[in-house]
Amino acid sequence: MGFHTYDIENADALEDFARYRYLSVEELLSLFNPSGTVADLGSGTGFYTDDVAPYAETLYAVDVQDEMHERYREKGVPENVECVTAEVSDLPFDDASLNCAFSTMTYHEFASDAALEELARVVEPDGVIGIADWTSNGTGEDGPPTNERYALADARTALTDAGFEIEYADERHETFVLRARRL
Repeated sequence: MGFHTYDIENADALEDFARYRYLSVEELLSLFNPSGTVADLGSGTGFYTDDVAPYAETLYAVDVQDEMHERYREKGVPENVECVTAEVSDLPFDDASLNCAFSTMTYHEFASDAALEELARVVEPDGVIGIADWTSNGTGEDGPPTNERYALADARTALTDAGFEIEYADERHETFVLRARRL
C-alpha cells in the first residue's frame, strides 16, 4: 500500500456528494469505457462504484478493508457488483481477465511498482484504466496531505514503465486525471 489506508471511522465522508466537485460521473466515465468486466480499485463504500455499475457486465469492488465492504453491503450492492478484499499488488484475477479498471482518489494509497505490474497483468491488452487522484502539486486544502500524493508526471512515468500508454492526462488545482491503455 501507499502512505496510508483510509480510516474506516471517516467512511461516512465517502458518501458525500461534494466529492463530485473533484470528479463528476461524466468525467469519470470519459476516462475509460466501463463495459464488460471492470474493477474499481479502492472502492471504499461504493460511491463511484454505484455510478459505474449500470455500464458494466461485472464490476469488482476491490478494497483492502473488509470493513468498507461491510458498509457497502449495508447500503446495498448492485447485483452485478462483487466485493473483493485484496491489495492492488495482489489481485485475485486471472491474467488479462479485466476489460478495464478505474481508481477514484485512491492511486496514492496503492501506487507501487508491484501494484502497477499487477494491474498490467490483469487488464487485457488494449484495455483501458482511468485514474483520478489528488495531486502533490495541489494545495492540500482537501484530501490527504500533499506529501502523501503523487504528481501527474510521476503517475505517467510509473504507468508507462508498467506497460501502459497514456492517452489523456490533465492536472488541475487539486487533482489529476488520466486515461491509460494497456499495451
